This record gives sequence, structure tokens and C-alpha cells, in this order.
Amino acid sequence: MAEFGLPGALQPGLAVRGRVAGEGRGPACAAGPENQAGIRRRGAPCRGGSALGSWRGLAFLLALFVGVAEAQVVSSRIWPARDYTRLTLESKEQLQYSVFSIKDPERLVLDLETDELSAALTELNGKVAAEDPHIQGLRVARNRPGVIRVVLDLKGEVRPVIFALRPIADYGHRLVLDIHPLVAIDPLAELIQETERTRPTRKPGVARLATIVIDAGHGGEDPGAIGRRGSREKDITLNIARRLKKLIDEEPNMRALLTRDGDYFLALGARVDKARAVKADLFVSIHADAFKRSNVRGSSVFALSDKRATSELARALAKGADESDLIGGVPLKGMDNHLRYTLQDLSQSATIDHSLRLGNSVLKRLGAVNDLHKPNVEQASFAVLTAHEFPSILVETAFISNPEEERRLNDNGYQDKLARALLEGIREYIAKHPPRPQGPVTASPIPLALRN
Repeated sequence: MAEFGLPGALQPGLAVRGRVAGEGRGPACAAGPENQAGIRRRGAPCRGGSALGSWRGLAFLLALFVGVAEAQVVSSRIWPARDYTRLTLESKEQLQYSVFSIKDPERLVLDLETDELSAALTELNGKVAAEDPHIQGLRVARNRPGVIRVVLDLKGEVRPVIFALRPIADYGHRLVLDIHPLVAIDPLAELIQETERTRPTRKPGVARLATIVIDAGHGGEDPGAIGRRGSREKDITLNIARRLKKLIDEEPNMRALLTRDGDYFLALGARVDKARAVKADLFVSIHADAFKRSNVRGSSVFALSDKRATSELARALAKGADESDLIGGVPLKGMDNHLRYTLQDLSQSATIDHSLRLGNSVLKRLGAVNDLHKPNVEQASFAVLTAHEFPSILVETAFISNPEEERRLNDNGYQDKLARALLEGIREYIAKHPPRPQGPVTASPIPLALRN
């Protein structure tokens, strides 16, 4: 039986339980076996009653009834990906739940304490994609009064993680079930296999391929900025990232890896971890952000700052980008780990210097495709740029909040031009700082497997 990677981890035969919707809102009963910690449980009578106590008990029951009614699932989403599949259940109030696994065949069972079998739940089965790497099928039914059961038929053993998210942005309360493969995908092994498949022989004069990690911003639960015409940043960034990867892979001395190649969410720390795993030479994060004024326009390039942001816009964009984890959904434990990385790495001034060099090369090329918002590389404390092992930049291709730029961002030809400009900037930097057994900003030797 798989173990759950959150506090309250499952042991065989045990289940993880969630918090009670509306817990602590009613009056407390005297603590006892049925009323632990002063919280009254459903069906547990309050003892010792005056008339006032009876009225309070009635008020509590009414509040509990309203809380359960509001805890109905109002929206459901499934985001399949090789990295993991995410099931999200959204409700007006926090859901109480329990979850456990069953073997032979592999299944996950999620019990929701709600009285209503809502449309958002009944339509879940139709949201399971045939190509989902982890979920074979899904069934939803009333298990007993007050409990709706969701059974997920799995394609193999998995490592499930479940957690609740508080309301943020346009989302209400969310219960998130992430289904990870039992053995995590190794991005380095995959990159080596792809290289061997697509480039069986080394080009003459190429000592080692430069590994460029391309990060398409946002994804899945996190749409990023949304334009007036409904364009979503996560879609545009992925399209440009795929075009850039194709161009880089055609270069004789480079190869590219996408942090995500589909519509699913990756935490900021996970994006950096992927780049670390493949011993990246460069990291390029692609965005198309928004600002409160629709007339703001132009392309920008950002590097990390270990001090203050170089402009108010840079500060605002960094704050918005770093909120991606809150909107996309990351367990607090994961956010804490990434924060520790950030605090450890901010002092790497050599990395920032090379990031500025890369940024200047890219910014110059972008200026031939679009107006520049600022003529120089800006700096701010972007969490996704905190790795000290390789230069990292964040590219704001244009402002999706500007109607004209939104229109252009959706044009295939314009996306090609942006990707080409990014390639030319990367190519210029690599020509000046070719990859060596030791990277340009680190003395750590590159594994032999990457020297091809």
C-alpha cells in the first residue's frame, strides 16, 4: 500500500482525514469522549442543558447544516501529466474527507463528507483522459448518508499526496489530490535518451552540447495573466517554449529540455529542480504578464536581484510571478523547502553577472521583434531564478494586458519571431561562453553522460 507524503501519512489500513467544514464555529460543548477539544460532533448530544443551552445547541445544528450544504463540490478538474496527475475539487466551504488505497487492483478511495452528489462530481468520470498516465477510470456514488465516495482505478502503483488550499484569486476552497508515479521520472535520463535518439553522432568540433532548460510559465490550475480577449498566459508561454525547443534542438551545439510540455502546474521549486537535475547550462523562463494599466507594452528581460528591484514594475511582476505557487497549489512544506533554497542561493553574484550577460544578448534580439519596455535588463527577486549553478533569466515576451500585444501573442508567425529572437540571444551568449566540463559559473564537473 502506498504511503501518503503529508502529515498524517497513511500506514497500511489507515486513512488520512481532513478538517471539518465549519469546525469551531458553533458553541462548544463540555469536553468529553464525544466532544473532544470542546467541539461538538454530529449526533453527539450536549449534556447539562438550560433553555439557553438548548437554543445554543439548536443554533449550532443550524450552522452545521448550513456548513455541510455549502461544502458541496461546485467545480472539479483533472490535469493529467507524466510528472503527476492532479485532481482538484473546489467548494464554497472546506471539505472534510478521508482517503485510503486498495490493492489488487490498485485503487484510491476518496470519501467526501457532503450530502450532495453535485454535477461537478458526477461529471468527473468524463474528465479522465484515455492518455492519462496514472488514472484508468473513475467512479462517483453515494456511499452512505452524508458521504460521497470517489474511487479512482489506477494504472499502477502511485504515490498520492492530498492537501487543502484556502481561497485565493478566483478560486474557493480546494481539495487537491496529486497522483505521482511510485518512481519519479528522471529528467536527466530522459534527456540523455532523447539526445541519443535524435543525435546518434556528435557534430564535428562540438565538445559538449549546451543544455538549455526552457520554462513555460504557469500551467494547470494557474492560468497566469488573462487578456481582455480571454487569452491565457499559460497557453501562450507553452506555445513559444515548444517553438524555442524545436529551434534549439536543430542547433549543432545545443539541446533543450522543457520544464513542462503540457497544461499542468509545476511549483517554482520543481522547475528549478528539473534544471538542476540535468545540470543545465542556461535557464530561460518565458512569460507574457499583465499590468494594471492596459497601455503598458513592450518586451522585458529580468535577472535575479539580491537587493531591491530595479523598478516598481519589476517588483510588481516578481510578486505576481511568485504567487504562482499559491494559485497553482503547493503544500506548505514544499514552499518552505523552496524558501530555504532561495535564502541559500541569493549570494551567488557570479551567477547573477552571467545572467545579466545572457539577458543583454536576448534583450537586444527581442528589440528587433517588439518594442522594449526598458532598454536594459531589469532585476527583481524572482523565486524561479534563484539557482546558483547556472545563469537564469525571465523573459516577458509582451504584455497580455495590452490589447494589441495580446492579439500579436496569439499569432503563430509572431510566436515564431519571438522564439527565433530568444534563440539568437542564447546562441550569442553560448558563442562567448561555450560549455566546458566545468560550467561558466561553477567548478562542479559535468557528468560524463552529458559530455556528448
